[in-house]
Amino acid sequence: MKLSKVGDLVLLQSDPWKQSIFQLSEGTEIQTHKGTIRHDDLIGKAWGSIVSSHLGSDFLLLQPSLRDILLHLPRQSQIIFPKDLGYILLRLSIGLGSRVVEAGTGSGALTTAMAWYVGEKGHVHTYDRREDMVNLARKNLTRFGLEDRVTIHHQDLSEGLKQTDLDAAFLDLPMPEEYLGILRNSLSNGAIFGAILPTTNQVSQLLPALKQHGFDSIEIAEILLRFYKPEAQRLRPVDRMVAHTGYLIFARAIVR
Repeated sequence: MKLSKVGDLVLLQSDPWKQSIFQLSEGTEIQTHKGTIRHDDLIGKAWGSIVSSHLGSDFLLLQPSLRDILLHLPRQSQIIFPKDLGYILLRLSIGLGSRVVEAGTGSGALTTAMAWYVGEKGHVHTYDRREDMVNLARKNLTRFGLEDRVTIHHQDLSEGLKQTDLDAAFLDLPMPEEYLGILRNSLSNGAIFGAILPTTNQVSQLLPALKQHGFDSIEIAEILLRFYKPEAQRLRPVDRMVAHTGYLIFARAIVR
C-alpha cells in the first residue's frame, strides 16, 4: 500500500470542483473553506483515504495527476488546455528519452507536461523572450521536481538554436512561419513539428511556409471537449463545454 510522506505533492478534494494541491511538510496546516487540516495528520496516510478538517468536513486525499497539476499551475498567461496537451504529446511522439524544443514558454504548462514524459534521459529546451515568463516557468518546474529535465533559454527564437538532431518541436507563437528555417536546421529528418494558433488566417499563413521550408504530411485539428453530469438517473451534458481554444497544426520534416 502506498502511503503519503513528507515532500509529496498531495491533492485534497472536497468535491470535484474544490481542490487544493500542496507539498506535505511537518508542523504545517492548510486552511480551507471547510476548516483546517494539519499536514501531520496527512503524512503516512494511504492515498485514497478520507480525512477530516477540524470542523468535521471530509476530504479525499489523492496524488495529483498531471492534469490536476497543470490546471492548478500558477500562471500569468493563458495555458494550453489539457484537452489539447494530450493530443500534442501524442502527435509529437514524446516519450522516454525524447529531445524536444519549445518556443513560447509562457507559464510552463506544456513545458511541464513534456518534462514529465521525456523522463530522466530526455530533455526539453524551451525559449521565451519575456523574463517574467522565464522566472515563473522555472518556479513551476522546480515546484514539481522537473527542473533538471528542462533548459530554459531567455531569448527570442529568432536568435537561433544551438541544439541539433531534435526529435520534435512545438511553437506557441503568433507567427510560427517566421522561425521554420531555424527550426528545420535543428530537427532530425522525419522529426515532428507542431504549433497552436487561435485563428484561421494565421493557419493559412503557416501552411505555404511549411512546404517552403521542408515540411510535409501536414495535419490541422481542433479538439472540443464536453463533460457529462455523473448522475445515473439524470445523465446529461453539463451546461458548459471546453470548445475552441486553438487550431493544432502538425507536420513532418522531410529530406528535400
